[in-house]
Amino acid sequence: MNGDSDEITVISNGVKVEGTVSSNGSIRLDGTIRGDVNCDGNVTIGEHGEVFGKVNGSSISIGGKVEGTVNAKEKLMLESKADLKGDVFTKILIVEAGARFDGKSNMGGSGTSSLTSTQTTTT
Repeated sequence: MNGDSDEITVISNGVKVEGTVSSNGSIRLDGTIRGDVNCDGNVTIGEHGEVFGKVNGSSISIGGKVEGTVNAKEKLMLESKADLKGDVFTKILIVEAGARFDGKSNMGGSGTSSLTSTQTTTT
């Protein structure tokens, strides 16, 4: 189908990418990216996935490690094994027990309203 945004790009465990990754659809990441991830759809970072750069997407789910700014247009979910070091911009933030988050959060939607300083480790 032409222009279908339901496609999912998979970056498997063991794959390493250096540079910007962009997608009109959704991305599932189980490998390592040293660079930015720009996605019009959803971004899922698996338990073994790692991103060292900015992550932009509609809904973002982190189960692995991210070091950089995360901008989720709708929702950000930090799963129990997530390790996030960086600032967060989203409308909805969900943090499961066990997730680690060290950064600032902004849940005001779009814009540049003040950031709330957060250093959280849930158990």
